[in-house]
Amino acid sequence: MNRFSFTIILLGLFLPNVFSQRLNDAIRVFVNDADFKFGGISISILDVENGKLLAGHNPNLGLIPASSLKVITTATALHFLGDSFRFKTELQYDGEIDMNGTLNGNLFVKGYGDPTLGSAYFDKAEKLDVVMHKFVEAIQAFGIKKVNGRIIGDASFFESEVIGSKWLWEDLGNYYGAGSYGLNIQENLYFIDFKQMREVKEKPPIVAIRPSIPNLLLINEVKSDVKGSGDNAYIFGAPYTYTRYVRGTIPVGENKFTIKGSIPDPPFFAAHYLAGFLEKNGIETSKLTASYFDLERENKISTVKRNIIFIYQSPPLRDIVKRTNMKSVNLYCEAMLRMLGKKMKGKGTPKAGLEVVYDFLKERKMDTEGFFLLDGSGLSPMNSATTYQMASAIRIFLNDDEISNSFKNSMPVSAKSGALKYMLKGTAAAGNVFAKSGGMERVRSYTGFIKTKKGRVVSFSMIANNFTCKSSQVREKMEKLMLAIYEN
Repeated sequence: MNRFSFTIILLGLFLPNVFSQRLNDAIRVFVNDADFKFGGISISILDVENGKLLAGHNPNLGLIPASSLKVITTATALHFLGDSFRFKTELQYDGEIDMNGTLNGNLFVKGYGDPTLGSAYFDKAEKLDVVMHKFVEAIQAFGIKKVNGRIIGDASFFESEVIGSKWLWEDLGNYYGAGSYGLNIQENLYFIDFKQMREVKEKPPIVAIRPSIPNLLLINEVKSDVKGSGDNAYIFGAPYTYTRYVRGTIPVGENKFTIKGSIPDPPFFAAHYLAGFLEKNGIETSKLTASYFDLERENKISTVKRNIIFIYQSPPLRDIVKRTNMKSVNLYCEAMLRMLGKKMKGKGTPKAGLEVVYDFLKERKMDTEGFFLLDGSGLSPMNSATTYQMASAIRIFLNDDEISNSFKNSMPVSAKSGALKYMLKGTAAAGNVFAKSGGMERVRSYTGFIKTKKGRVVSFSMIANNFTCKSSQVREKMEKLMLAIYEN
């Protein structure tokens, strides 16, 4: 008897007649798979009504959960902020507007953490140029025809700690590693267009950067790989730094190929982009743009009282949470985490936000010992959670009347939406599995709940680390396990 079988049998001794033989067999097959020989496997299945552990394997083994961790942040945000909460962004000015419409002072874009401002992808949000037109119209309606002072991107609502603790260097320059600022713009990403080459190992030139990022210097070391090899290009560079190396490969072809990078300083970019928009619409500027933190470091911050020109609001939080869980948007989670810290602890930092998360779970009697969170999105490989903790958290969220409906509606559904759109198609479990996926190198996870064939609602979590097969193969193995849970 190997150690995996022994764990399942031992668990069965304490949980007689709780799970079916089919599920018992499915777990046994899963954990004894040769592809997991050198890895860590954990599974937990809980009854949502009474909290009993129905089945599992190594339920208290701490593993890297990756993006399935997002369910923790999104649910906590729904609870404390409310599903109708909206982020805001303000246009402000200091100084005076004279009779000729000249602002003898500064114009500010004051952010309050909105991660959706000017998003190119979120259908509930307005795109960047639409937002800018509204800003220009508000400025014109205020009678301003010329700005003599600076145009400033103010991100000071959150602290300057914009990335998660222990994020990997290779992630920071890419769109999914964009930091979360007090002022975010277009999801803090830009596009790099390459001209594809016809031969492997040739160097594809960069033909466009959209939108243009001031001061950005890209060192292109990308090579061409075989057709269909996909996007294997990475951008290396930290927040606030403008020299970035682009390495890796893109496939051969005859068209353009686009990758996405993280804007080095979104508050400064927001000010720069607005200045250009003002000029295009007949409002003269000094062409002086800056970020608040840069001016603060130089002791150039004005203490003159500011006046509000316009308040722009995000879509409601329930829609932001839904896109976060459906599309696994790191930026949105990190913005929610910082907002939790700001609202509940007075500090817009990851640490303060995580304190709110821990407090929330502890108050609901969840054991957080060994629950090591370093960010809100799951991007840090130093995060660690047990599947028992993750499944327990799902049970807490489902039984919280204030957030239950919005949380359920945010979850990907088997054979219908999100990362589960193509899973369990053609099976009785289609439409009955609700789960957030997680994945990074040698990590695959799913956490959520299932409406079983017998009408029972169970929460579950399954995590695999350090497997030796492809991630897609682990997904297929986990898909079979989900079906077995449904059939129980």
